[in-house]
Amino acid sequence: MATGLKRDLGLPSTMAIAIGAMVGSGIFILPGVAFVEVDGPAVVAAFLVAGILVLPAALSASEMATAMPEDGGSYVYVERGMGPLLGTIAGVGNWFMLSFKGALALIGGVPYLVFVAPELANYILPLAIGLAVFFTVLNVVSTKSTGSLQFAIVGIMILVMGYFVAGGIGDVTPERTAGAFDVGSGGFLAATALVFISYAGVIKIAAVAEEVKDPGKTIPRAMVGSLVLTTALYVLIVYVAIGVVDVNAAIEAGQLESDGEGPIMALAADATLGSIGVTAVVVAALMALASTANAGLMSASRFPFAMARDGLAPPQFERISERFNTPVLAVSLSGAVIVVMIAFLPIDQVAKFGSAFQIIVFILVNLAVVGFREGAVEGYDPEFVAPAYPWLQLFGMASGLAVLTQVGTVPFAGAVAITIVSIVYYYLYARKNVDREGAARDAVRRNIGENAVSRTRELFESDAEYDVLVGITEDTSDRAKRDMLRMATDMGRLRTTVVSVVEFLDVPHRVFAESHPEVIDREVPDWFPTEPEDAPAWFPEDAVGPRTRPSDDPRTRTSGGTRSRTSGDVELPSETVEVDPTGPGTRVEYREIDSEDHKRAIVDFATYEGYDLIVLERRRAEFHRRLFGGEIDWLLENAPCDVVLVEDRGFEGADEIAVVANRGAYDPLKLLIADAIAEETGAEINLLQAIPADPPESQRRTIEEYHNELLRILTVPARSTIVEADDEVKGLARFAAPADLLVTGVDRTGISGRLLGRPSDSLVESVDCTAVMVQTHEGRQDGLLKRLVMDYLFG
Repeated sequence: MATGLKRDLGLPSTMAIAIGAMVGSGIFILPGVAFVEVDGPAVVAAFLVAGILVLPAALSASEMATAMPEDGGSYVYVERGMGPLLGTIAGVGNWFMLSFKGALALIGGVPYLVFVAPELANYILPLAIGLAVFFTVLNVVSTKSTGSLQFAIVGIMILVMGYFVAGGIGDVTPERTAGAFDVGSGGFLAATALVFISYAGVIKIAAVAEEVKDPGKTIPRAMVGSLVLTTALYVLIVYVAIGVVDVNAAIEAGQLESDGEGPIMALAADATLGSIGVTAVVVAALMALASTANAGLMSASRFPFAMARDGLAPPQFERISERFNTPVLAVSLSGAVIVVMIAFLPIDQVAKFGSAFQIIVFILVNLAVVGFREGAVEGYDPEFVAPAYPWLQLFGMASGLAVLTQVGTVPFAGAVAITIVSIVYYYLYARKNVDREGAARDAVRRNIGENAVSRTRELFESDAEYDVLVGITEDTSDRAKRDMLRMATDMGRLRTTVVSVVEFLDVPHRVFAESHPEVIDREVPDWFPTEPEDAPAWFPEDAVGPRTRPSDDPRTRTSGGTRSRTSGDVELPSETVEVDPTGPGTRVEYREIDSEDHKRAIVDFATYEGYDLIVLERRRAEFHRRLFGGEIDWLLENAPCDVVLVEDRGFEGADEIAVVANRGAYDPLKLLIADAIAEETGAEINLLQAIPADPPESQRRTIEEYHNELLRILTVPARSTIVEADDEVKGLARFAAPADLLVTGVDRTGISGRLLGRPSDSLVESVDCTAVMVQTHEGRQDGLLKRLVMDYLFG
């Protein structure tokens, strides 16, 4: 997209932007604080390791910057790659991180002023707040001069600090630097987490990518080059500083605060370079910290502005003052936040809070690259490609999470709390204002759909025998029994099926029930279709045959405490398949089992016999049963295999079968059952899936493609209907109402289903036709996290 910006930033200028954004508080304030944190000279290694851990994010940001040269930097990348939810977290995280960085520069800069003007010692806090207000007003009135001295400041800093290193390296006391690179020191990770904020500016180059010459080469070189140079500068300067200053003695003398806060670089210059060196270091420090504070405030204010432009923040933040041509509200709010940070947070907490949010942002930047790569986003064609994908990004995310846990309880809890608040804010406000999603979300949805298609195809092509248990009780009506048998035998139209119709009869409790059950033959009941002249159309002619399984077959034995009776077996060749002894067909057998608890007997029998599917009648439990768990709940939670619940309302055949996807991909078993019944009835299948109203185009397109793949697998006529509705149940019920049979899922079990209800139950109650509810054994074991993820991807 053409922006009219001139590409005139070469490698030196681009590196200067990043170095200027990094060097400041990290070198003039944190060495003493980190020394106290790690309790020794290993602070040098902390700066080195932090620089190494930042490298994956720098390379990832380089790749995305060459593919999407847009204002907004890391926020834009995360929002485009991972979607507006994580984009909101990244935007808020960047805002807080830069605000903390600005506050840190002001808090740490004033002591350098006091070093040359001791009479100001009692006014450190008011001076810092006053400077924050001054920079806020400056950014409200004009931004023209905010970056005009950046190159000069960077040049002066490098010259002064180079002079400091060269002049002080000979005065280093070896005893003070012993263990400088000991990464096993106590508190080392905590110190590493503390100094992370020192590298916050490394990806700032991404914000000016549109103005960089030859961005494919310049941006990665500038990011990596500035990171390497700054890391080396930090290591050398900190090594010299702690080598010439006895930090513990300086704290005892009151030259540094107890937490290490204070003008440690001025003390080091005083010990090695004399008054001229001290003046040079103090001037460089004040210039750098003032520049960092000003740039931090300006950059922080641009995130509410950018989020408002994308619909993730109130539109007031996007408004530009006609008088000053600046986003006044965004700048004022950012300045107010910095003032609060200065007034109420100690310097080490400010640094840790800032580092915590910086780590979160770096993790999201690495994650965004994964989203773009795996999402195969059209138009994503970076000139530079980060190496070692995805291991580099995984290392960056894993190491970031490890370091994040070391920032301290309060900063970590604060970062988690603000992240949670960002999520709540997104769902309550921002979500309704955006109609797009990230590349990663669509990629994961596509992957889930492809896996579901593969599993569906595998199930339809399988020729393995399928064993079905039709479990009936004394409460099951004859009509429901026949309809359940009908649906079970329909499975034989697609694959060889053995259907066991078992009537579980309750008997009084018996004290002596340890003897084995007696197995005897018995006539089948009146409702069972055995005579051709009495059999319904779906029951094949000449189905009754001699018993094919001996009475001592292990499949006719049950465990202690029950008595089993079995009838002769029944052969049901498939009605729709040519007579072929090797083709699919159905064998039906009838039994009765006496037990003291029929629900436990159903589970025990299904487990012992190794059934693949249990068909049961669905019964709506009373409220107290729903609250504490009724019979069906118990069976769903304990069944050893797939379960089908039949809500029988008089199934006389079907012209249309509605199959509903419950917030995710279709379970293949739903489709197999619907296809088998449609084979027998001649019905058309209608695939129904609900998505929110006004969904992102990518979501609708992906689901349409997924449904088209399923239509190719089904063996009967079928069509697809994607329902856009905020009320999922009402939307689906409207399109399922004309159907003669509804096939849906059981999407909640356990206490959550009992208390909150099941949407599928509500859907079944909303239609008048017979309904089949399918729960797979695999799906029953899905955890809460997986369900939430599926809701996020498909809801």
